[in-house]
Amino acid sequence: MKTGYQSYITVRGYELDSYGHVNNAVYLQYYEHARWEMMKKLGFLDALKDTGLSVVVVESTIRYMRETSMFDELVIESSFKPESPYLIFYQKIIDHKSGLPVSRAKIKTVFIGQDKLPHDIPSFLTTTN
Repeated sequence: MKTGYQSYITVRGYELDSYGHVNNAVYLQYYEHARWEMMKKLGFLDALKDTGLSVVVVESTIRYMRETSMFDELVIESSFKPESPYLIFYQKIIDHKSGLPVSRAKIKTVFIGQDKLPHDIPSFLTTTN
């Protein structure tokens, strides 16, 4: 499993629900933001563009542990593991100030080509250190 990638987000007011904490659906956006940042940092986005493949989420599992509120600073830790035909992301959100876990997620993705059919995991993902 590839580990060690972190992203940072500060909770914004428009992400809150009527109870004053982050709406549960917003966590999907946080996790997706972190995955795109990680893929950019690793050069995966350029490599995907060269192959004509796209990454598509096929399953998301999120465990919510504690609420977050406006201006909370969050750390999103991300790792991934190729499990053919899937690339699985393991992610967790941590409150930066307290160090306490906020939620964790397992996101299963597949690769599709321009023909909209599934493809094998690209070799550059299975050989990255």
